Amino acid sequence: MTTAPEKPLALITGGTRGIGLAIARELGSRGHRVFICARTARDIDQALATLRDEGHQADGLTCDVRDPVQVGELIRHAVAEYGPITVLVNNAGRTGGGPTATTTDDLWYDVIDTNLNAVFLVTRETLRHGHITSTAHPRIINIASTAGKQAVTLGAPYTASKHAVIGFTRALAKELAPTGTTVNAICPGYVQTPHTTRIHHEYATAYNTTPETIHQHFQQHIPLGRYTTPEEVASLAGYLTSPTAASITAQALNVCGGLATQ
Repeated sequence: MTTAPEKPLALITGGTRGIGLAIARELGSRGHRVFICARTARDIDQALATLRDEGHQADGLTCDVRDPVQVGELIRHAVAEYGPITVLVNNAGRTGGGPTATTTDDLWYDVIDTNLNAVFLVTRETLRHGHITSTAHPRIINIASTAGKQAVTLGAPYTASKHAVIGFTRALAKELAPTGTTVNAICPGYVQTPHTTRIHHEYATAYNTTPETIHQHFQQHIPLGRYTTPEEVASLAGYLTSPTAASITAQALNVCGGLATQ
């Protein structure tokens, strides 16, 4: 009697809501075991209950991806329990901006730590101890933003962090190409998530208007006339994990309704 091979393991940071949860569902539907992390145990428990109720094989652990010690514990735990990581999705992130002259040190460093340094920390630990390059079809996917290609008004910290994520993605893709590991960035535009809702409120405060007005203003600049859904972003992530995506690497791919053209 032969034993069925273990399903590949996908690690998704910030996987409890929005784009991260949608990617967990997508990869689960494609036959991956999914391992998610977030800072709050309650959020992880709720997301895991949802994923398991939908029939996905899922587990997770609390982790502040800004902390190298916690990141090390995350990777070691995932590998010890489930084996090598085949797919890494660096999704955890935050908003942040305002007039540069009044941007605090704490805000600047936290946006960079969360959106950029955490991508480096999780990726480095996965390369060191996640055995990703020894798996079949190894994939690293970084969730960047169209803000990583074009400037965002009153968003210098966020814009800087996402530009850097794209640069990191392209450099790492060339470095890992001999191993067959592909590394790509996905660049969402405006996506209807709690993350975007916070952006509406931040801009509404800056411009002394309402979040609804900001939403309408943003939507008017999207050629398709609507926000992207988390599932549409997740669909691209799912494709990038497939065997037929093996020649796609070092790319920053937009999912934005035509908002960005580069």
